[in-house]
Order: sequence, then C-alpha cells, then structure tokens
Amino acid sequence: MFTKILIANRGEIAVRVIRACEEMGIASVAVYSELDRDALHVRRADEAYLIGPGPAAESYLRVDKILEVAKRSGAEAIHPGYGFLAENAAFAAACEEAGITFIGPPASAIDAMGSKTAARDLMKKAGVPIVPGTTEPVADVKSARRIIERTIGFPVAVKAAGGGGGKGFRVALTDDELEAAFEGAAREGEKFFSDATVYLERYLPDPRHVEVQVLADRHGTVIHLGERDCSVQRRHQKLIEESPAPAVDEELRQKIGKIATDAAAAVHYVGAGTIEGLLQDGEYYFLEMNTRVQVEHCVTEMTTGVDIVKEGIRAAAGEPLSIAQEDVQLRGHAIECRINAEDASKNFAPAPGRIGAYREPSGPGVRVDSGVGPGGEVSPMYDPMVAKLIVWDVDRESATRRMLRALSEYEITELKTLIPFHTALLATRQWGNAETCRDLVEDRKWLRELAFPPPTPSDDEDDPKVEQTYTVEVSGRRFDVRVIGAPFAGGGAGSLNGSGPAGAAKKPRRERKSGGGGGGADTLPSPMQGNMWRVKVKQGDTVEEGQLLCIIEAMKMENEITAHKAGVIAEIPITEGAAIGAGDTIAVIRSPPAAE
Repeated sequence: MFTKILIANRGEIAVRVIRACEEMGIASVAVYSELDRDALHVRRADEAYLIGPGPAAESYLRVDKILEVAKRSGAEAIHPGYGFLAENAAFAAACEEAGITFIGPPASAIDAMGSKTAARDLMKKAGVPIVPGTTEPVADVKSARRIIERTIGFPVAVKAAGGGGGKGFRVALTDDELEAAFEGAAREGEKFFSDATVYLERYLPDPRHVEVQVLADRHGTVIHLGERDCSVQRRHQKLIEESPAPAVDEELRQKIGKIATDAAAAVHYVGAGTIEGLLQDGEYYFLEMNTRVQVEHCVTEMTTGVDIVKEGIRAAAGEPLSIAQEDVQLRGHAIECRINAEDASKNFAPAPGRIGAYREPSGPGVRVDSGVGPGGEVSPMYDPMVAKLIVWDVDRESATRRMLRALSEYEITELKTLIPFHTALLATRQWGNAETCRDLVEDRKWLRELAFPPPTPSDDEDDPKVEQTYTVEVSGRRFDVRVIGAPFAGGGAGSLNGSGPAGAAKKPRRERKSGGGGGGADTLPSPMQGNMWRVKVKQGDTVEEGQLLCIIEAMKMENEITAHKAGVIAEIPITEGAAIGAGDTIAVIRSPPAAE
C-alpha cells in the first residue's frame, strides 16, 4: 500500500480523498492555486504546495508542476478526483513515465472511453446498445444536416467528442437550430477538452438518466454496485441524484449491471468508474463512460456500505477488491442535492461570492461533503459547488422527508445557493411521483417564484438597512422575530439558507457602471460575474425581445444573455474577452419611436 498520495484537485473532492487517506493511514499532499491558499483542503492535508495563479490552466491543469510536487514530496501515487486532469490520458501516461501511480484506469482505457465517438463504436461492436446516432465525428453543419435527414431525424443532440459533465452538449429541435447547436457544442468542446470535434445522437426528449457504478482491480475482477438515477438536471448538468433508481427493478438492475461490467471489462478497466445510460420505455442505451470517481458516488456508498474512494486506492496499489459481486446488497434509499452557488430564479445563473456564517446539517442519516467553511469563497474561476448534501433512510419517501429536514438546517449567509430550489422541488407532486421533473427545471415562471428577497431599499447607501432575526420570549413562549433596520453593532443572525447577503457590515459606496443608461428600464445589467465570451450584436442593431446578445463564461459554464425588450441597441459597453461584474451594463436598448 502507498505511504503518501498527492491529490491533484481542490474543493470537496480533495477533502473527500484526504479523509480516505487518513482512515487508511496514508499521508496526504495537497496542491493549490493562489486563490486557494486558505482553502479547506489545503489546511486539511499533511502537506500542501502552491502550484500557480488562480486560472486552472496555470495551476490545476499544469501536469509538469503537479509531477514536480509529487517527486518533491515523495508521493508514490496521484489521485485526480474528478474534473481537471481526471480523464486526461496524457496525464495518466505522464504519471506512469515518472514512476508515479495514477489512481484510476490505465491511459489506454481513458483513451478508449474518453472519446465519446470511439466509446460508442467500441460498445456497439461489443453488443452493448447505444443511442442511435453517429460513431464517427461529424465534420461540419452541412454533413450533420445530411446525416440527420437520412438516418436520425430531429430532434437531435450535438455532443462534443471529448465532452462530459454536461459540457459540449447542445440540442437542435429543428433544422433552424442546428447551426447554433453545432457551433456551441464545438466551441465548448474546444474550450473545456481541447477537442472541437462533435458527433450526433437522436435526442430523447424525456428519458431517465440512469448510471451504473463499477469497480475493477488489476486481477480481472469487475463488479457493479447498482445504479443511480440522475434525471434532475439543468443544462444537462446534474442537480439531484438518488440510489436506487425509482424506475429500475431487480431484473433490469441485473441487465444494466451486466452491460456496465461488460463495458468496463472490454477496456481492461481498473478502479472506480461509471457507465452512464438513458432509460426510456424499458430500453436502456449506453451513453458514455466516466473514467473516474463521480461527484454522486456518495449515494451509492450510502446504499451499499462500500467506500468507493478506498476501493479505487486499493485497486491502484494492486490489491484485489475487498468485496465480490454476490456480497453487494442495496439497502434503503439515498438522495444527494448539489448545493451550488447559483440563483435558480435567474435560470441557474452562477452566483459566486464570499460565505458569511456557515453551519452544516447533521443528525441520523445525514452526510455533507464540502470544501468550504465560514468565511470561505466560491470563486468564479472554478466550479460553483459549495457542498454535496446526502441523506439515507429506509425508503424514498422517508429519505425525501429527511432531506427536507436537512435542507432546513443548512445555514449559509451572504451567498445565494440552490437550497431554496431543492426545498421547493422535493416538495412537489412530480418528485413524489418519481418523475424526471424536467418540466419544472425548465419552467422559467416556476423558477422565478424562487427569487431571493431584494435588498432592503435605503435612502442612504452609507447607512444600509438589513434584515435580522432575534429571539424573544412572551409569557414563557419562544418566538423568532425578524426586524428590518440599521445593523445592530453586536451582530445578528443573517439571512439563512443561501438567501443572499446578510448585510451586517457597512459597504462602501459603489460607482454605477451603467454605460449612460442610468439603470432604467432600457438598461440590461449583467446577472453575474464572469468573462465576456461572445458578443453577438453591435450598437445600432435592432433586436427583438429574447434575442441573443452575448455569452458570458462564468464558473465553467456558458450563459446566454438575451434582450429584455425589443428596440435599438443604443449602447453596448462590453468587449469580447474582457471581465464583467455582476450589475455591470451589458446593453442599453431604446424602444423604437412610435409611428405617427
């Protein structure tokens, strides 16, 4: 077994791996960017090394710097977590060349499954059912249109060959949408995976997203740990996961479990991995393989009792799996909610910022995997995840009630999160009926009802009013009273559960960046902080309400900004490639003069 492991990641997954190392008696080494100097994973590890500036391309994606730290610290193995370099075959090969064990599959398996087109072709030849579509990259829009007309039909999914995690996934419902979908998928593939090639799949409008957890060792043993349902998604990125899947019975579980183990065995897999698929009308289709530990591995751990991270470490060290397939039993039901720094009411716009007070829920059957604490910061440079909240109980209904209880206990101030969204969705009839909830997640009107309370208006910006909670007793009975007024010098309970700034301290007066718009109805402010990726209009253009104006990249997501009204672009003080802050003016749109 290893004596020291370097974790080439950050945030909650780095903390998760460090905890596993502690329990296995293995020393841990953290790496961090300049932005993460005070991060939880840095403080938790036995050793920590700075590897570069904030941008991931200059730190967490620098293979040379990570290998240098591994040699300097004496780490015998590297755990990549998920994201960053986790599915990078070149990184796995570089580790091997440096004499350092990569905790994951061999580079050949990552290569085989890393390209979605190659994986689809491999699975098709192995007899594994795949979603109808292409198994070769599609060169251009013209070729795509020809293939769709001949074999696939609309609606169609355009997907980046090297994609994953919802990146590089666009849908064209009609021919009119194909060019934009093709361009968007290729652009995200190039940006996130350095691969602009795309392929096509038939788009299934409302399937269940069901995936199977596999484990494999170096001795040829491959097992599965049952399935997870990850159907609740926004922009093809997961929000809520559960195990077991509500629509899967024991017969189907055996069927898709065999598909998963056959797929892993076909590429001589080692470690923890996931076969993702789509389930519709009782038919299961292979989608892709994630050659790493998944974000949602926790729900499987809760229902099987198997520590997936430890099994991956043991497999990398050459040890056999500690369990056999016949030993795997699913007990009860587990649910995971991703607590992201996002505003659901604004179509899940990223909402980075600094955390004020922070207290995680606890009690029977409650687990929190997080990488933050009081005063921590969710940076726009990285993923918007604050934490993962996982609960277990005897059945789905009981687990739902436990999750609602845990969500109500979660206290986060001065940061907007998805806690109100999760609370609202889990209380709906759709969730209770185990539907995909796609109609709710895409219902902008329903989402707007989850809007955070607006800041309390104040005549004097230098003397802001805030909402504070006090506890009083009347005739021996305890009451919580909310008071809106000037901040109390002694502090108070800020707004909780990701409901926005607590406002306990005076803020400096900010200059308006209205571009001359004056903040009126003509002015469209940016809903988020990020980088201006694309600007699609120019001054003087006439636009319709809902027309695409620009694309802002924030927290590893592309966010399309549309016109809030019809009119003429009077001002557009934005530039491609430049940073933009929340509240900065994107455009000033003047209504056309009324016809005489």
